[in-house]
Amino acid sequence: MNFLASLLRGISFVPAVVHGVEALFGSKSGGEKKQAVMSFVGAALGISGAVAGKQIVDEAGFSTGLSKVIDGVVDCMNASVWAKAK
Repeated sequence: MNFLASLLRGISFVPAVVHGVEALFGSKSGGEKKQAVMSFVGAALGISGAVAGKQIVDEAGFSTGLSKVIDGVVDCMNASVWAKAK
């Protein structure tokens, strides 16, 4: 599968990963939870393999972009009924 398709598939499950990490690590700091989400999503996307295969040429830039996606998902979830259900 090409990398773009893998990326889009990986991004599509970020909300579920955020929700799962919140359920598992709710008492941890936001930074710790974000790092857990980054680890799960990074593993699912196969970032290390994509870097080795030259599909990702700027790993730091890619990680920064992924971090922004996660922040956006958290912002959306916190502004929704989901956050009020707790």
